[in-house]
Amino acid sequence: MKNLSVGTFIHLLFSLAIIILTLTIYFFISWNNDKYKIDEVSHYKLIADAFLSNVQLNPTENQLQKFYKDFSVRPASIEKVKDGIEDEGKTVFAGQSMFGQVRVFETPDAHYIYVQRLGYNLMLQDNRPKNYTVQIAVGIGIFLIVLLVLLYLAILKKLHPLKKLHKQIERFAKGDIQSRIDYIYNDEIGKIAKSFDHAILHINRLIASKNLFMRNIMHELKTPITKGRIVVESIDDDATKKILIRAFDRMNELINELAEVERVAMQNFTPDIKETSLMEIVTKAQELLMTDKKRVVVDFEDFELKTDAKLFALAIKNLLDNGIKYSSDKTVKITANDGSISITSKGVELKHPLSFYIEPFSQEEKRSSGFGLGLYIVNSILEKLHFKFSYRYINSENIFTIKTRKAKSKPKKG
Repeated sequence: MKNLSVGTFIHLLFSLAIIILTLTIYFFISWNNDKYKIDEVSHYKLIADAFLSNVQLNPTENQLQKFYKDFSVRPASIEKVKDGIEDEGKTVFAGQSMFGQVRVFETPDAHYIYVQRLGYNLMLQDNRPKNYTVQIAVGIGIFLIVLLVLLYLAILKKLHPLKKLHKQIERFAKGDIQSRIDYIYNDEIGKIAKSFDHAILHINRLIASKNLFMRNIMHELKTPITKGRIVVESIDDDATKKILIRAFDRMNELINELAEVERVAMQNFTPDIKETSLMEIVTKAQELLMTDKKRVVVDFEDFELKTDAKLFALAIKNLLDNGIKYSSDKTVKITANDGSISITSKGVELKHPLSFYIEPFSQEEKRSSGFGLGLYIVNSILEKLHFKFSYRYINSENIFTIKTRKAKSKPKKG
């Protein structure tokens, strides 16, 4: 029930109500018919016994008229009703008592009571008003069912704007940040729609402000980095010069990576998915790493996969950089099989779950190097590529694994 949609719940609720009402009417009619037949037979037996017992007392005409009135009957001509009974009538009841015999016939138009006593025959017609209980019950039932259907349609019409609101919110969630939510009425749904619309406007302002800040800060950082990089070239001390060049290059690289991550994080960003090979991606990652290739041990059989090569290479590069930076022997190993890529390095186990490190600027206290952005960048890219990212620690080794889509082995050359 928790996962049942409002629309489905309403469908079930009204369907159940109509079914219960229909069954109630059906059982009431069945019960009423049975009760009516029993009451009818008892009533006719009472009339027959009363009439037969009074006949032997030779009642006067006034007494007979009073009898007819009390029991709501009137005498009928046997000859007139005989043909109708024979053609369309049926026997409802037949019996006898110490006073005589009685038979009750039913025709489409009336009920007749035929009484016999010692050669004395009498035909009485039931003069009671027709019983409309069943018709009334059916009428009330139909009215209630129609009312339920009208209520059902009214509720569905009232909830229909929710579908439109849901589609507009989905469109915004998929990246159409300029979409607006409109609803003209001021009911509860209208208030929700207006609140979402205000939230969209606020989010757009925040995004615009953040983008402006990022562009400005990156521009302001690149200028002194470039100037510093030029000045460093004039330093004579080669050791100091190399350290400073590396520092400036690292800062410049970080700014470029942040710009790429910001681009990837945009809701309307679409990766450039193409057919490539894992070896091509690893090669690009090593080029971005700008370190001695001997520090990266490549041990896998190449295979093809569909992905954004540039983005995936950036993710692999950050994993390799983290592995080298925090490993005990400053080397990292990359292995792969059946669409699973693992980056392994020797070192101490991470203190926190992986979810802690994929947040921006998160790092353990003793790991002072870096900015705590490596795994955040990796996770942001892998989410856009729809790859799964996991971590485990086995035999004094940190193992980061990427599960790609189902891959196919690349045919060996030659």
